[in-house]
Amino acid sequence: MSVGAVAHSIATRSGETGEGASLRAGSPIDAAAIHALIVEHLAEGRLLPRDRNEIAMHAHRFVLAIRDGRVMACAELAPLSRYVAEVRSLVVHQNARGLGLGSELVTELVDRATAGGFEKLCAFTHAPSFFVRRDFSIVPHVWLPEKIVTDCHACPHSRQCGQYAVMRELRRARRTHGPQVALHG
Repeated sequence: MSVGAVAHSIATRSGETGEGASLRAGSPIDAAAIHALIVEHLAEGRLLPRDRNEIAMHAHRFVLAIRDGRVMACAELAPLSRYVAEVRSLVVHQNARGLGLGSELVTELVDRATAGGFEKLCAFTHAPSFFVRRDFSIVPHVWLPEKIVTDCHACPHSRQCGQYAVMRELRRARRTHGPQVALHG
């Protein structure tokens, strides 16, 4: 399945959420709204800053929850290796918290990662219980060397990281029409 096919699948099957929001794949024109949502919540101390240009470059990896034409929540499926992907920049607007949008985004990313052929999905979080309720396990950071090499070595908080590493093993998607193309890059 190509990146475009996975994004189209998200856009067409997700539809309406339980709270009047709809899920859809991100696009470069969403970069400003994604960036604004992340910046708006940086003061909470649970997110790392993101560059708007980098978000635009990888906008197709984001899943967005849209309500009344506004991005209310977002999350990125970021490949760390051929086998491991990360839930990154999961943020729900303050006015939409408690509506289940975060759960729906994580479920969508699990489906995307599975369809993309990844074996593991991880996240680094200050709220591990959120992920544990979604079948992730708390693991030592060193179990995810892909993350350490990709991001942690350059992070200003690397030696004093207050985040928990969580990981979920993924079931391989059944191949019915030949090999799938992973969402790498």
